[in-house]
Amino acid sequence: MEPFDLGPACREVARLLGGIKDDQLAGPTPCPDYAVREVLAHLVGLTLAFRDAAAKKSGPTTNTPPDAALPVLPDDWREALPRQLDELAESWRSPAAWEGGTRVGGVDLPGAVAGLVALNEVQIHGWDLARSTGQPYAPAEASLRASLAVLAPPPAAGSDGSDGSDDAGGSGDSGPAPDSVFGPPVEVPEDAPLLDRVIGLSGRRPDWRPGE
Repeated sequence: MEPFDLGPACREVARLLGGIKDDQLAGPTPCPDYAVREVLAHLVGLTLAFRDAAAKKSGPTTNTPPDAALPVLPDDWREALPRQLDELAESWRSPAAWEGGTRVGGVDLPGAVAGLVALNEVQIHGWDLARSTGQPYAPAEASLRASLAVLAPPPAAGSDGSDGSDDAGGSGDSGPAPDSVFGPPVEVPEDAPLLDRVIGLSGRRPDWRPGE
């Protein structure tokens, strides 16, 4: 797997943060157990975890499962999260981050798989925030195709895997790190927009709106 730039996905999520009002923090999200504040807190934690995973650091940020406890949003999230998104993108620009193995969420993963999972985490939870707070969301096509490769089921037995296998990143025998706020795939038409197909594979209804 060639190193993939997480910068566009991180910038798109950082752009949303200024549009989130304090009175929206208690609002619902597509993650049933998470309000907006918990999705933000989850992003605070995962940006640190995947940043440290890129550097092959072992410790609380990389050894703690994501569902160990309901995440708590720090008071300084408006300053900390944009900075951490920048640090996350920069950490995965190192070719060494994509080589060998690493650990994140208490799970051992190939570095190349962890990098794609990091992208997917940021991108899907960015959609959660955008939809929950009524903001537009337009990830880059290349980033969406990388998420599609992470989320799409593997080819059925007997398939040659040629359909879309060039996006898969060669992860083969290792799945993504667990995420308690991803659910079973939601069926979406094959001709739906790429973003909707990615969102459906993440266990969300692409037409979700607050209050539904």
